[in-house]
Amino acid sequence: MEGSECSYQALFEGLVYNEQGVPAELRFVGSVPHYVVVDDGFERHVRAKCVDDAVLGELQGQVDAQQDELVDAMLRALGRDDVFTKAALGASLGDIATNLRASAPWQWRPWLQMLGFRIIIDVHGHLVELTYDASSEPPEG
Repeated sequence: MEGSECSYQALFEGLVYNEQGVPAELRFVGSVPHYVVVDDGFERHVRAKCVDDAVLGELQGQVDAQQDELVDAMLRALGRDDVFTKAALGASLGDIATNLRASAPWQWRPWLQMLGFRIIIDVHGHLVELTYDASSEPPEG
């Protein structure tokens, strides 16, 4: 087992669901966080890091595809248009995984929940879909 996995903090607690829309509970097996995916009454434990890595990869791909537009929008929102700010914003978008892992998830997870962000995984923990449905009802719990 990787040494860093023992101290790994699940990033997307409360945002992960199975394909039937049932929230995946976060549980620890020893000190390793797992998302628990209900499969016909059976609880399958999937390492949180595996799911989180897949989600971060997908998010990075989406950001990369729109990076120029995102940087321009952020520059407009900041009221800035200098090369240094543009470079800093571009660099911060260039490595979403490092930035999110270095942050405190409790600060940004509620915003993702309010935006209707959901991670749908199958019973093996493979990423099926990311949804962003702000009009959906917040999950109970």
